[in-house]
Amino acid sequence: MDNQQTARDILNGVGGRENILSVMHCATRLRFRLRAREKADAEGLKQHPGVIMVVESGGQFQVVIGNHVGEVYQALVQQAGLGEQSAPEPDEGTRQNLFSRFIDVISGIFTPVIGLMAASGILKGLLALALACGWLAESSGTYRIFFAAGDALFTFLPLILGYTAGKKFGGNPFVTMAIGGALMHPLMLAAFQAESSGTGAPFTFFGLPVTLINYSGSVIPILFAAWVSCRLESLIHPRLHSSIRNFCTPLLCLMITVPLTFLLIGPAATWLSQQLAHGFQAIYTFAPWLAGAVMGAFWQVCVIFGLHWGLVPLMMNNLSVLGHDTLLPLLIPAVLGQAGAALGMFLLSREARARALAGSAFTAALFGITEPAVYGVTLPARRPFIFGCLGGALGGGIMGFYQTKIFSFGLPSIFTFAQIIPPGGIDRTVWAAIAGSLAALLFAALMTRLFGVPRTTAAAPVEAPPAAPVPKTATGETLLSPMSGALVALDQVPDKTFASGLLGKGVAIVPEEGRVTSPVDGEIASVFATRHAIGITSQGGSEILIHVGIDTVKLDGHYFTAHVKAGDRVAAGDLLLTFDRQAIAAAGYDLTTPMLVNNSDDFTDVLCVPGARILGQSPLLTVIH
Repeated sequence: MDNQQTARDILNGVGGRENILSVMHCATRLRFRLRAREKADAEGLKQHPGVIMVVESGGQFQVVIGNHVGEVYQALVQQAGLGEQSAPEPDEGTRQNLFSRFIDVISGIFTPVIGLMAASGILKGLLALALACGWLAESSGTYRIFFAAGDALFTFLPLILGYTAGKKFGGNPFVTMAIGGALMHPLMLAAFQAESSGTGAPFTFFGLPVTLINYSGSVIPILFAAWVSCRLESLIHPRLHSSIRNFCTPLLCLMITVPLTFLLIGPAATWLSQQLAHGFQAIYTFAPWLAGAVMGAFWQVCVIFGLHWGLVPLMMNNLSVLGHDTLLPLLIPAVLGQAGAALGMFLLSREARARALAGSAFTAALFGITEPAVYGVTLPARRPFIFGCLGGALGGGIMGFYQTKIFSFGLPSIFTFAQIIPPGGIDRTVWAAIAGSLAALLFAALMTRLFGVPRTTAAAPVEAPPAAPVPKTATGETLLSPMSGALVALDQVPDKTFASGLLGKGVAIVPEEGRVTSPVDGEIASVFATRHAIGITSQGGSEILIHVGIDTVKLDGHYFTAHVKAGDRVAAGDLLLTFDRQAIAAAGYDLTTPMLVNNSDDFTDVLCVPGARILGQSPLLTVIH
């Protein structure tokens, strides 16, 4: 789709420019902080062809776009006139709880550099592979230049995070970047090395002893220091005269924050970093296979809600403190498990459009981008997503048991295999990673291929409406589902008239979207004046009633729009009605939608497909003639 138009539609869908506190993007998502959530149209955005899914989590309104999210982001900020300045402080009514604020802060700091981190980590991994295979010598100029390119970000990480943290905390990012630079200034590194070797004199600040630490590659100290500087700036800047504040504010922030960091913030944060790293390592050592199984199973659940960012600092902290990380490798099977499930759906599907969707999602998942696979293929069909998680648990358990480690940061993907090679060369931990990843992918693919969808719907999983009319046989007629949603047995519907079967046999659906499409080829028999219900006569003689919601006749047509009239000829998949799910639910009405065959007594039986959920335009009822 046209990125400009997609950005325009998303901007309208989130309530316009004035409703945006801030927006950023990660690998596949636009992450909004909104002033008023109720002004955003999540349901409308979910129906947009350029949007994969909308997720609200961690205090953010997340719009999943896909791999081209960067282009949509650029178009959106240009149209909305959003600059690089930090977002204004939210009103009291929009303040988040502590956990949501934590996720928002972490994602805001690391998102701008996550792609570069992944690229740098892959480059370091490829160099490790080149050394292990004898393709390059560590003393060669080629190796050193490539190593400098891959290691620069991690060596000067306090400098980079100082900038992004300053922006996120609402201060001057160049001041916080300078603080990060001070932590790793050559003078301070030389003093640290001299003290470590026992040749240096005691290091003090106005007589106060300074604990010297090598902050190169560290994460947590600069985050705390940046927060202190930004808070200090917010207190100092308004109180200074306009003629001096532009240079006096940075001056005071540097003069106060840098010594405070070396004296207190740095040592305290470093101690906290070590406790976190050693604490995780103690838990991991207790039952590494269990840790692997749990992370492999639930990582994608965290990704769905955007909560995976909370673990990124822990992974990077492990690399800084321990020199390796055992958490990140456990995520490779979780990613490849969803890739395997998408592959299984590709093999299972018979419709060209569904195969194309599953095939592209499988390819993207191999490279660490699982949102297209999860939202577009596996999660809507439920079972494949579960099989992907189980495959992740299996592979994660194998990798945890052999304690596979990673030696540079990156996104979990097929490239990560180059980053798990130890300095001593390929060993059993590397083979365990390969075995666990293959086990996750193959298990999920095989189980999805065999059991991914119920047999009654196996012909058309996650597919578009069929192009040809629904086939009618001598023994019966198939009625398609008019919407996607959870299935409810007719006798469980909270309305005695429907539940008793007096109006005919059938089933009910709790809709996931505000659309009703035709389940058959036929003729519109009636459209209720209140537009909440519609009758259709199929070519096979079935008299079908679709009634949106319980007691919704009392709405007198509000929130409903009819797209057909009595006497119209329709084909399966044609749009019949649209309705505002949020408004109807807010008005206190149950959206459970019965679909009945009113003349059930004219037929031998009316049978419903098994299962707890149905996809729109999938076979739903079979009328036995």
